[in-house]
Amino acid sequence: MSKLSPIHGKELVKILSNQFNFHPIRQKGSHVTLTNGTIYVTVPLKEIRIGLLGTILQDCGITREEFLKQT
Repeated sequence: MSKLSPIHGKELVKILSNQFNFHPIRQKGSHVTLTNGTIYVTVPLKEIRIGLLGTILQDCGITREEFLKQT
């Protein structure tokens, strides 16, 4: 099993939008709020370390394996 690595917030927003059907609904400062219709998640536009990335993926209902397949 591959391990997660830090990722920039802009890249994570692109992956969530293009691969997992999330779309941005608003941006306030350096944070973007995304939704897929039922789940809302806020992503900071800075480097996201492994712990926060894991939490965001868990909130989105995405497993680490699914995420790593798409990156």
